[in-house]
Amino acid sequence: MERNIGFKERRYIEELRILTKSTALDCVIDDRFDRVIYVIRQGDMGLAIGKKGDNIKRLQNVLGKRIEMVEYAESPDEFIVNIFKPAEVVRIEKGPENGPVNVFVKQRSDLGIAIGKAGCNIEKARILSRRFFGFDIGEVLLTEDT
Repeated sequence: MERNIGFKERRYIEELRILTKSTALDCVIDDRFDRVIYVIRQGDMGLAIGKKGDNIKRLQNVLGKRIEMVEYAESPDEFIVNIFKPAEVVRIEKGPENGPVNVFVKQRSDLGIAIGKAGCNIEKARILSRRFFGFDIGEVLLTEDT
């Protein structure tokens, strides 16, 4: 997929590398929810977060925005699971062709986490799934599976 990374995004990626010694594959500045979303190279998540989240806190102070991080995965399903963490995704159903993907969580408490305040986590999933794999997220649903 084609991802356009602008000057500001490159600067933010470099800031992350300097502060955390980790590598971001992508950076999305989401003005709607006043946040910066980093897609972190697989295996670098611990470095990026830092001990007790120290690196995230330092980065938030430097950039003046809320920081969110998602670990990259080669498989679209794994990537979606990573996007919705810490909510527990139990199933992903793909629509016909490039139709929307529905995401199922197991517990009612995970539904709120997956949706996020004012739908911010669903929006993050939509942005990233489109950017990396070219499909959209439809709905996040509570599964009836036991």
